Amino acid sequence: MIQKLKHYDYTLLITPLFLSAFGLVMIYSASMVTAVVEGLDSTYYLKRQAMWFCIGLIGFTVTSIFPYQLYQRFIKIILLVTVITLIGVDLFGTEVNNAKSWLSIGPFRFQPAELAKISLILYLASVYSKKQAYLSDFTKGVLPPLVMTGIVIGFIVLQPDIGTAVIIFLIACSVIFSSGIRFKHLSILIVVGLALVAMAVPYMVTEERISRFTGAYQPFATPDSDGYQLIQSYVAIGVGGLTGEGLGQSVQKLGYLTQAHTDFIMAIVAEELGFIGVFIVTGLLSVIVIRGIFISRKCQDSFGALLAIGISSMVGIQAFVNLGSISGLLPITGVTLPFVSYGGTSLLVLLISMGILNNIAKTVRKREFESGDSQDIHPNYPKKFIRGGNYGRTKSN
Repeated sequence: MIQKLKHYDYTLLITPLFLSAFGLVMIYSASMVTAVVEGLDSTYYLKRQAMWFCIGLIGFTVTSIFPYQLYQRFIKIILLVTVITLIGVDLFGTEVNNAKSWLSIGPFRFQPAELAKISLILYLASVYSKKQAYLSDFTKGVLPPLVMTGIVIGFIVLQPDIGTAVIIFLIACSVIFSSGIRFKHLSILIVVGLALVAMAVPYMVTEERISRFTGAYQPFATPDSDGYQLIQSYVAIGVGGLTGEGLGQSVQKLGYLTQAHTDFIMAIVAEELGFIGVFIVTGLLSVIVIRGIFISRKCQDSFGALLAIGISSMVGIQAFVNLGSISGLLPITGVTLPFVSYGGTSLLVLLISMGILNNIAKTVRKREFESGDSQDIHPNYPKKFIRGGNYGRTKSN
């Protein structure tokens, strides 16, 4: 048992669990007033997030033990379930904040778009790892997975959940780029993607979406409407200073900054714990991303390497979009901060993903221990940072 435990990556075990526990504390601090105003118990949001955290712990434990290589056997089933749930959202979904993104089953309500993130990562990692020999053939090796990616993203756009769709698109790009696709084909994809976006813009532009841009880049022009939320975020961040006002002492959560426990929770962290609190949270998120990239470089099989890249990208991109929204760098999208914001499905998927990443890390560490290879990067790994599609091949390959 001790021999098995020593192979786990305790950085990737402790960091996400600490962030999740920290998130519970901040969710309670940020949501108790909102809950009371809504006629609920002050611990309502805390209890619901704690429930998902417990479920997530089970998922984390199972996926950290379950060999990641076996997921390739169930890719079709995982993808089919994801597509069915996305169709179910369009047919039977619950609308929240002008988006039909939720499925309700009894007391449980979950967001299939979050499930689509890890499902698509597994799918793309599996397909492109098997197509390493065909990546020079655009039609045979590159295009087929893109069709399925486009279908999944299309269902999410129809909800509409543009923020999640953009994140999934960027995650897919990171996996595809890392697979070793030729730059010529990558250039074609970029041109086609930009053309499709240009064609879709006239149909997707609404007053509400325009207001998100004006609210982000001209908040003080409309301080009582479009720019209100961002201005209140600025106030929270500014008041916090270096050390913050103290845990539980936020004023902005008292109705000024709406839904502070969801996508704007970092503003409350900044107000109560100051720059130090923000630095610690962003630092721990960065540790997860960087550690995941290092694991991908060590991994000897392309599926594990691409899977680690996809999971790391998911955490990093989602964190960047959230932090960009609360700081005015990006339009407000409603994207949660990984592990910290209120959102049960998001937390569940993230903890499951961390379990998978831990299993990849365990496999890598076990291989290093058995071979006596303590190098950070396997000697036969391509010299390029991520790209090359040559993961773990020996010279004889």
